[in-house]
Amino acid sequence: MIKAGNIRTIFMGTPDFALHTLQGLLDCGVDLCAVYTQPDRPKGRGKKLAPPPVKELSEQHGIPVYQPLKLR
Repeated sequence: MIKAGNIRTIFMGTPDFALHTLQGLLDCGVDLCAVYTQPDRPKGRGKKLAPPPVKELSEQHGIPVYQPLKLR
């Protein structure tokens, strides 16, 4: 198992398959200081705003989430 030490890391991802990477970083003890993901999008018939999966996992672990419209 890799030991992350005190490496401060920012994670960028949005879709479901990014969850595995984010969870792996959390399991290794990486110091995630922020997560960047796409803004919430309308979903379903009611077109209610739904957060990306990465945002939900990040919030469960108390990691600050940023959702800029553009990453430039």
